[in-house]
Amino acid sequence: MTAHDTSMARTVLVVQGEYHISDRPEDMLTTLLGSCVAACLYDSEAGVGGMNHFLLPGEAGEKNRGLRYGAYAMELLINSLLKRGADRRQLQAKLFGGAKMNATSGRIGSNNADFALWFLRNEGIPVTGQNVGGTRGRKVRFWPHSGRAQQMFMSDTAPLLAQEAAVLHPEPRQPKADTDTVFF
Repeated sequence: MTAHDTSMARTVLVVQGEYHISDRPEDMLTTLLGSCVAACLYDSEAGVGGMNHFLLPGEAGEKNRGLRYGAYAMELLINSLLKRGADRRQLQAKLFGGAKMNATSGRIGSNNADFALWFLRNEGIPVTGQNVGGTRGRKVRFWPHSGRAQQMFMSDTAPLLAQEAAVLHPEPRQPKADTDTVFF
């Protein structure tokens, strides 16, 4: 098969702060979630859908913080789907994630899930499936062309905890020594 062969199946990993859309029937989007939320939106009549993966809710209309914030990630996903041919009146959603991963994570997961549900309700996009909350990480697979989704709970969530901690509480950067600099 060549790179231009549209029958070639493709799996796309959507990580924190990213989104991806597709209208290819053979594409599958996947992600791993802890307290983060993935919104899977689709228009099955137009055969187009997408997934985002956000870490914190953010404020509606707040665009300067980037895709790791739900307010911006949701707007970008919806607008990208509309540009690809989705009909806003036909959009449907499936939501995953928002777990309480440990005792120190507070309400991050539930705040993410509450935000996503609130946002979709305000946009008039029905949620046709959801699995949010709990205390376990999830692996999600989503076929954007049809809107089909699959979720599996994870038994080892240590990598998710480390990834979320690094984003929420980054270590201060140490300046690197510049070996090319000479002082006179």
